[in-house]
Amino acid sequence: MTAMAQRRTPRTTAPAVTRDRVETTTQKATRYVWAGARLGFAFTFLWAFLDKVFGLGFATPRERSWLNGGSPTKGFLSGSEGPFAGLHHNLAGTAFANWAFMLGLLGIGVAFALGIGMRVAAAAGALLYVLMWSVVLPPETNPFLDEHLISAAVMVGLALVGAGHTLGLGRQWDRLAIVRRLPWLK
Repeated sequence: MTAMAQRRTPRTTAPAVTRDRVETTTQKATRYVWAGARLGFAFTFLWAFLDKVFGLGFATPRERSWLNGGSPTKGFLSGSEGPFAGLHHNLAGTAFANWAFMLGLLGIGVAFALGIGMRVAAAAGALLYVLMWSVVLPPETNPFLDEHLISAAVMVGLALVGAGHTLGLGRQWDRLAIVRRLPWLK
């Protein structure tokens, strides 16, 4: 068959997808949008951690910082008025709640910043957002849905699309022997 005849012959099978396939502009842009969202979450979690530890004057004044004896959970949890108010009021300001919350903020923030352990960090972040949603029940502007539940869903999406691989260390993390042995650490 001549080269001209080969060009005219319709292709009957899809081209093979290989590891060397060319990424489209849209695919590349999508990766970077998800990476940007991941880094945005990292910043919000790390900022909340730093503000509560040092009292940077945004959500937490210096005199109420954790370092100055303040409680990172007391104000938020004690303001609960919804169906779980009793539970939240009992947890407000306890050492367990303070440490769990602060370690959660730090761990999720670091994992998202580095793009590692995205499954664990997304699950922990989604859980934290759902718990925070339960404190503000019912939401002010909607009978059920608010930004806490949407953020929880987006965090899970970040793990599912491998957002840690772009502008992060996700690919290197995934190659570690322990992560290959225990894929839930991805």
